[in-house]
Amino acid sequence: MEKHIKRVVSLILLSLLVLLTFYAIISLEISDVRNMPILKSLQNFFNYVFAIYIGLIAIVIFLENRNPSKTMAWLLVLTFLPGVGFVLYLFFGQNYRKKKLVNKKENIDFEDVKEEIRRQKAIVEELRSINESGSLVDNRLVRLLLNNSGAPISTGNEIEILTDGKATFDAIFREIERAEIVVNIQFFIIKNDELGNKLKTLLIKKAQQNVKVRLIYDAVGSWRLGKAYVNELRAAGVQVEAFLPVFLPYLSRELNYRNHRKIITIDGHVGFVGGLNVGDEYLGKNKKLGYWRDTHMMIKGEGVYNLQSIFLKDWRFCSGSKSKTDMYFPTINKEGDSVVQIAASGPDSDWYSIFQAYFTMIATAENRVWITTPYLVPEESLMMALRTASLSGIDVRIIIPNRPDHFFVYWASRDNIEPLLEAGIKIYEYNKGFVHSKIMIVDGVSSSVGTANLDVRSMEINFEVNAFVYDKEVAKRLEQDFEHDMDNSTEITLERHKKRGMRHKFLEACGRLVSPIQ
Repeated sequence: MEKHIKRVVSLILLSLLVLLTFYAIISLEISDVRNMPILKSLQNFFNYVFAIYIGLIAIVIFLENRNPSKTMAWLLVLTFLPGVGFVLYLFFGQNYRKKKLVNKKENIDFEDVKEEIRRQKAIVEELRSINESGSLVDNRLVRLLLNNSGAPISTGNEIEILTDGKATFDAIFREIERAEIVVNIQFFIIKNDELGNKLKTLLIKKAQQNVKVRLIYDAVGSWRLGKAYVNELRAAGVQVEAFLPVFLPYLSRELNYRNHRKIITIDGHVGFVGGLNVGDEYLGKNKKLGYWRDTHMMIKGEGVYNLQSIFLKDWRFCSGSKSKTDMYFPTINKEGDSVVQIAASGPDSDWYSIFQAYFTMIATAENRVWITTPYLVPEESLMMALRTASLSGIDVRIIIPNRPDHFFVYWASRDNIEPLLEAGIKIYEYNKGFVHSKIMIVDGVSSSVGTANLDVRSMEINFEVNAFVYDKEVAKRLEQDFEHDMDNSTEITLERHKKRGMRHKFLEACGRLVSPIQ
């Protein structure tokens, strides 16, 4: 029934667009319709229909957007670009899809997974007596993530930080080769290139060895993957699902709420999470961007349970099938000493959990906050938290790229540099290539590695996943990488930045204008 409703609505909206296009053609081709009563009446009819339609959209924008800056931005777009603005809002602005996503994902129920999470939550009570660093476990961040995302805390994990594409994919392929029971893989982008085909070949090989292989790719992020790639995997026994396939005119609602997660779990013992997608450019083979500096994390231990729980919920959402989950949660012995929380966020959540975690990490820092992000477009409250931390004497440093991979986001990021510099924050441009890491390190104790960028899309719109690690050794390793990245960067001084030309200021203003609706 739902498919039939979609088809009817699609036909209605498609017909409206065709009629509006026809009207535009009439207006352009016929300069004087006064002597053509039929065409004049048709033109008047379309004028009324279009005006009513735009008016209704303006009312919807006004009522559904709680963010005043977004509301004003969209209303201005509709006012000054009535035709183009309508199309832009149709494609990027609608929020009512969120309610449907929430309802659908709330119906996903894994009783055995929930029981496992309940068991792990009990660990927190035991950890309250463990406080080696003074603020390692029993702190606000742990409690926040338990309450806003149900993120269990797991102990006895072994963490390995992977600092670029070669190290990451060498480790991923090695662990997949060792798989005996099940391989779960989820990426925002998978490309049909050399690296993508290497992954495909390996997954086919494991499926032929009777390993259960499941793959989720985002339908928009992997737009150019191609049916042949997917069909070859399916023919070999790999189960493949696209997250929110795009069907016109639902393209508008489905360009938002993309699944930006990168998750791999193998036999319930080994997991991967971080910033890298699958494609040759992530190995530094893109001539424009050059060396791709990114951060991924390999986890061995109970933290993998939480990664699998997130994957299984997404799998159920995509496929509609519920799986027996015994194989996904084997007994795991202690692998190391790291304490980890895996937090998921997205439009199906009641809270912006990773957003709130970032805010808390910054607000509760006592000595330093070091951040690497490819996109520096934080929401106003995060901007205030960063500036306040710096003004209160916290050592705040941020590394960003010196070249764009997305034009408007790059210039929106540049627009935020001056107010941050004025507060005493140190900002560095990475020169060696393109930096895509999403990390935050606080006080040499707590750290975050994952998929969430420091921008509105990651904080409020996309499905994301981050690992929050409470381990001095892991923080130390990330700080060493950060210091190495600073050696390959140029510090942006306030004096130098204020001397930038009018072209840069104009582009920054353009980036600022569209940032609320990106």
